[in-house]
Amino acid sequence: MKFTALDLSPLLQQAIDACGYSEMTAVQQKAIVPARRGKDILANAQTGTGKTAAFALPILQQIIDKPQTVEAGHVRALIITPTRELAEQLADTIKGYAQFLELQIHAVFGGSTVQSQQKKLSRGVDILIATPGRLLEHLVQCNTNLSKTQFVVLDEADRMLDMGFIADMSTIFRHTPEKRQTMLFSATISAQVEQLAKSILHNHTQVRAAAVNTTADTVSHVVYPVEERRKADLFSELINKYNWFQVLVFTSTKAQADTLVSRLKNTGVTTAVCHSDKTQGSRRRAIADFKAGKVQVLIATEVAARGLDIPGLEFVVNYNLPYLAEDYVHRIGRTGRAGNKGEAISFVSREEERALSNIERLINTSIKRIHMPGYDVGNRDTLRKNISKTKRKAPSNKATQTKIVNRHNAASKGKNKTSAKKRDNRI
Repeated sequence: MKFTALDLSPLLQQAIDACGYSEMTAVQQKAIVPARRGKDILANAQTGTGKTAAFALPILQQIIDKPQTVEAGHVRALIITPTRELAEQLADTIKGYAQFLELQIHAVFGGSTVQSQQKKLSRGVDILIATPGRLLEHLVQCNTNLSKTQFVVLDEADRMLDMGFIADMSTIFRHTPEKRQTMLFSATISAQVEQLAKSILHNHTQVRAAAVNTTADTVSHVVYPVEERRKADLFSELINKYNWFQVLVFTSTKAQADTLVSRLKNTGVTTAVCHSDKTQGSRRRAIADFKAGKVQVLIATEVAARGLDIPGLEFVVNYNLPYLAEDYVHRIGRTGRAGNKGEAISFVSREEERALSNIERLINTSIKRIHMPGYDVGNRDTLRKNISKTKRKAPSNKATQTKIVNRHNAASKGKNKTSAKKRDNRI
């Protein structure tokens, strides 16, 4: 289905054409029409499925249909997102959709001064994209007013819950009117997400771009079993063997990211790192260099990499599996976007086998194992059997001590008999 079939405003259609959009994705086909009619939406859609257009275009069309001047300090449409990177990304994308419209579209997030943002908010904003923490700061300081906000979108709601923003979101919603249109977009639908949806949505339409909690079918998945200490060696061998370029690598901790950077620099691989200990400027430069092809490998923690949109990114490597199975869906959503093919590669140590099982259960897929000579690890069940056999064969400490005592006693008795015979002979 083409965007031209939606009968959108000519200025909005002109922007869509300028962005190079023609055919709608599955989530856009299912969400745009009911959202344009003002329905609340609960959408299960992974990153890279076109979900930004699915909520932004209906809001823009409704703003066009009912033009009004936004009062000073007020916000007409609010989009809440978990990280500053994603806030920036959303602002740039939505400004592209609204490029022929005279609308005030701004993003507020940590890393910039509250004062500079306050000046923009004071004039009134048509569409505000915000992270929860910074938005609360502005609300507390009375820099913005949500009492007349007509549209609220929660983007990547599951991630915000994982990051502990549930209390912040509850506070923010108390500042919005009861009568509003609310849209909730989430890559995974957990019990928490369903509970949140129940509390903020009214008579909503549920949209599923694919089966619940599945990954995009444009992504292929493989696992390399490997000991934790050999992961850096395996990565270096694979990147040279297959000539991978523009590889996004996820680690679970900042320390793991820094260690891998040090190891790769010694092999001549151009590398950048992106995690929360780095300054905002440093993270922006790392991402910009990676997008521009100046850096071969970008190593990131998942929080820092939220909102990364790398056109044509082919490879995502899970250097360590995430603690939560749902985060696997978020991580690999960086590749296989907009119908392009992508590869999700995971290095799995013996200690991570349970996490792998949880991921396979969540996405309802058995992931192919590739055993690289020299790097493979022993099977956990085989290891347990070998340990059990060893335990059965090896005598217990108590049994060993008993045997030693018995031998000692026997030797003592023999020695006593010999001494007695000698005494008898002497007598």
